[in-house]
Amino acid sequence: MERVAFLVERTGERLGCLLNPESLVVRRSAGVRPRSSSGGRLTGAGLKDDPLIYTGGGVTELILDLLFDVTLGGSSLATDDVRTLTRPLFELAEGGAAVDGFTQPPAVRFVWGKHWNIPGVVTAVAERLEQFTADGAPQRSWLRMRFVRVSEEGSTRTALPAPPQALAEDLGIRPDDAEVHEVIGGGAAGRTETSAEETDETESGASAERLDEIAWRRFGDCRFWRLIASFNRVENPFEINAGQLLRIPPLSAIRPETPPERVKS
Repeated sequence: MERVAFLVERTGERLGCLLNPESLVVRRSAGVRPRSSSGGRLTGAGLKDDPLIYTGGGVTELILDLLFDVTLGGSSLATDDVRTLTRPLFELAEGGAAVDGFTQPPAVRFVWGKHWNIPGVVTAVAERLEQFTADGAPQRSWLRMRFVRVSEEGSTRTALPAPPQALAEDLGIRPDDAEVHEVIGGGAAGRTETSAEETDETESGASAERLDEIAWRRFGDCRFWRLIASFNRVENPFEINAGQLLRIPPLSAIRPETPPERVKS
């Protein structure tokens, strides 16, 4: 199965989860609050409900319950302490780099297959540790995360300048200079180990690899999915099918503001 991942927009880092959540709670709060004045909340003995003021906006949050266990296969890290796997997710709730003089949590994207791609911030993380070794190292973690959605505009403000989104003619790239990439099924790009279940899904084309996966493989930075989308005039990044041919711009199309160390040769 395609696993849940969090893409850190500022660095392009991809934080994967060991197992998918069995359930996902989505909660929405509208932008309303009780009407008040300088003397306090406005109400009255004859009212059935407090008067409300509609402020606009609101809050959409996701509650995820994730399981990590170092005794299970599938982890890219060999460790006896499960906190080695969960620490990067905890750090998403820490203060990030200063933007406009203010420190704030890093902007991330919650990605799961082709159906979930939500920008937001991690506002709370709680962890229950189990199965301790003789020297006190926990081997299992039940991790609950609260993820609050932000607008695409707000997500951009919390990150570094976005990668180039110009079309091929704007970048001065000829079609012959681009490399052709065939989209594979199952989102199995870049995996070193694939289970029998994942192989069946890949062969059946149940889920095509995503643009951010292709960008990570080609450029070492998930954020460059926008460049690939604009280069191929893809209006909806979720409508990418297995077997589809995409033109991948060369590394010379990446502008100098992209850190060279993030680009794979």
